[in-house]
Amino acid sequence: MKRAAFTLIELMIAISILSIMMIFLYSSYSSLNLSNNVLKSETKSIVDIQTIKKVIYMDFSLALKGSVTVKNREKNEDFVYLQSSNSIHRRYNPYIIYIVKENKLYRLESLKKYTSYELLADSEFDIDYIGEVENFRVYKSSNTKKELYIVHIDFKRMDDILLKVKVLNAK
Repeated sequence: MKRAAFTLIELMIAISILSIMMIFLYSSYSSLNLSNNVLKSETKSIVDIQTIKKVIYMDFSLALKGSVTVKNREKNEDFVYLQSSNSIHRRYNPYIIYIVKENKLYRLESLKKYTSYELLADSEFDIDYIGEVENFRVYKSSNTKKELYIVHIDFKRMDDILLKVKVLNAK
């Protein structure tokens, strides 16, 4: 006896097996997407923290001799202004200010020198938001021959930064 087609039971078994395989494939695809999203967010946070480290390091290491001034505002925040040859916004030897306002750290870059925490309404500068911080402290070395700084930033949602930076333009 020759069979020309599949029986109904054989087709139902094949469809059931195919459905089970598709469910497992979908769940593995879903978990792969979830792990990719986690990896993407972790990579972004690492890149963000590395970018912040690079900018701070370049600002302090390329600071012009004797231009870094650190003023303590509160026990956990400092006000720093300096002139550096590092610029994010394509300026020549800009003045850079690191300021904490309402637990948020900002980097201001301008062609005008600012020595006060209070900024005027007609001030011209570019603002870069660094992140939410609990502490922002900059310590200057007591060695008068070398300009050496330790920058400590305690972020709320990111890894902390602790940098030791030597001013390269100082002699």
